[in-house]
Amino acid sequence: MSTPYPFTAIVGQDDLRLGLLLNAVSPAVGGVLVRGEKGTAKSTAVRALAALMPEVSVVPGCRFSCDPASPDPACPDGPHADAAGVPRPARTVELPVGASEDRLVGALDIERALSEGVKAFEPGLLADAHRGILYVDEVNLLHDHLVDLLLDAAAMGASYVEREGVSVRHAARFLLVGTMNPEEGELRPQLLDRFGLTVEVSASRDTDERVEVVRRRLAYDDDPEGFAARWAEEEGALRERIAAARALLPRVVLGDGVLRQIAATCAAFEVDGMRADIVMARTATALAAWAGREEVTADDVRQAALLALPHRRRRNPFDAPGLDEDKLDQTLDEAGGDRGQDDEDPDPGPDGGGDGGGGGGGVPPQADGEDRTPPRADGGADDTPSHAPEGAPDAPGRPAGGEQRPVAAAEPFRTKTLSVPGLGEGAAGRRSRARTEHGRTTGSRRPEGALTKLHLAATVRAAAPHQRARGRVGRGLVVRRDDLRQATREGREGNLVLFVVDASGSMAARQRMSAVKGAVLSLLLDAYQRRDKVGLVTFRGREAEVALPPTSSVDAAAARLESLPTGGRTPLAAGLLKAHDVLRVERLRDPSRRPLLVVVTDGRATGGPEPVALAGRAGRLHRSEGTASVVVDCETGYVRLGLAGELARELGGTAVTLDELRADAIAGLVKDVTAAGRAA
Repeated sequence: MSTPYPFTAIVGQDDLRLGLLLNAVSPAVGGVLVRGEKGTAKSTAVRALAALMPEVSVVPGCRFSCDPASPDPACPDGPHADAAGVPRPARTVELPVGASEDRLVGALDIERALSEGVKAFEPGLLADAHRGILYVDEVNLLHDHLVDLLLDAAAMGASYVEREGVSVRHAARFLLVGTMNPEEGELRPQLLDRFGLTVEVSASRDTDERVEVVRRRLAYDDDPEGFAARWAEEEGALRERIAAARALLPRVVLGDGVLRQIAATCAAFEVDGMRADIVMARTATALAAWAGREEVTADDVRQAALLALPHRRRRNPFDAPGLDEDKLDQTLDEAGGDRGQDDEDPDPGPDGGGDGGGGGGGVPPQADGEDRTPPRADGGADDTPSHAPEGAPDAPGRPAGGEQRPVAAAEPFRTKTLSVPGLGEGAAGRRSRARTEHGRTTGSRRPEGALTKLHLAATVRAAAPHQRARGRVGRGLVVRRDDLRQATREGREGNLVLFVVDASGSMAARQRMSAVKGAVLSLLLDAYQRRDKVGLVTFRGREAEVALPPTSSVDAAAARLESLPTGGRTPLAAGLLKAHDVLRVERLRDPSRRPLLVVVTDGRATGGPEPVALAGRAGRLHRSEGTASVVVDCETGYVRLGLAGELARELGGTAVTLDELRADAIAGLVKDVTAAGRAA
């Protein structure tokens, strides 16, 4: 086993260390989510925490880590009456992003079932993590079916397994720690709320600090054991401080005045439910114990709010975590008077240092008191578009070349599902029907290659008629390779939704760009909820560009859309051909992920020779490859040319107006696209 990097050797990242240490002091805080860019010691810090966790006493031989002082009466390995405990280090169990459902919750021991004829349960990672740490690196990339199982276990403190004739319940209380890079997509709100605390991390911009990081890392890589030995004294002191804080924790007093401040803060920031209040109370108590005090102060409440509330204030994936610290201070003052210590923090860092700017939770304080929440999804009201006609000379304050300033987006709205027809085999998601490894079982088949999901009943039925001929004796079932049956399951897949957005002058001149951006934001929100990848191609002037290559980060697409300028001619064909290039590359990278092309335009095509005919040929190119498509018709006014409808027919897809995008009529718009394309 490799020597872990010492926790005390981590340079900076005070918020990250504080969040982890508070959970070590009080596991009831509920875990921590670490958000930040790559290469910021997220995984290093989590793995280093395991060496600081106190040992746990377990029942010898129990696969579910039962506490001998209070064993689980329903433990599958029980009962454990009067069992003597043995100490062992607290486990840190890593859940791989690509883990199977069986590996997480456990399953029937197939080998024993078929060879011995007995039902035996093989525990999974949830059993291994009981009374320890369950660590998920890149938790935002975790498949939805695993997220659902984690939510159930975290909510109930137990894992229930009902499958393949096995009915098992065992305790599963663990410290949930996750790391993620927001550029790769956000978490579902339900899982986000299960993390007690969240911290934002980023690389230091201080030269001396960066030098020290590199120096220590190189020293560790050259001699891990020697490097760890040099930090052994600091590690031991920190371990003792955690133990002392744990011993002090039951004596910490949480007064009524402090509770009122906690409740007032959660109410002022409009967080959902009551979990935030409970987490804040536990975090404030842990902060007091960590500082060696027996009474919670308003400063503890403030720090707890900065760690426990930012991720609970998000209303959509386009919002970033954050708190308005002026509003926080005002709420605390109104609920409980002056905080007394003003800006002094209650010894938050493991080395007595500050919290990296006093912001807590990775959110720096604001000098001007403005809200830390990002601009609204509608982009705010600061930028007003210029409505000069296409081709007009540049006006003062306008960018050169006829380009107009980015226009604010209209308020997003709820849309109905756009889906790709047929039955796919792509990554798990929530948009289109697909054959998946997870979902409802629809039948069985002979396995092609390695067996991944055994259909037990079908396998037994296939083997049963041959038992006498095979000379079966005893309870075991004689099974041959030809008897094995693969379970076929149907679920939902995520698709690649590629937006092709017309940003030409004709769109801005009729003041339609605000509504267009609002519609695209609405579809982006839907893509986030359905776990799609998204991409953005824009066209205006003389060319098209890939504003955002396909990514799982929907909020990145929203940011690019918000800053999208408009102006110039309408090279529709260039936009469609650029989209074709993007899809061609993505088919090579991920051939199982089916695309959905969403073209947002009024259908006009200008610039170059025969622009309309060229756009038609580009549309037929997509249709020939069976790409499912929808054209969002942005044409307005009493006189309509119907050009978007013509484009939809060339694409073999369907046209829908901006108004219809809100209506129930949009349900099932993308259907039989492949068949329609072949018929054409």
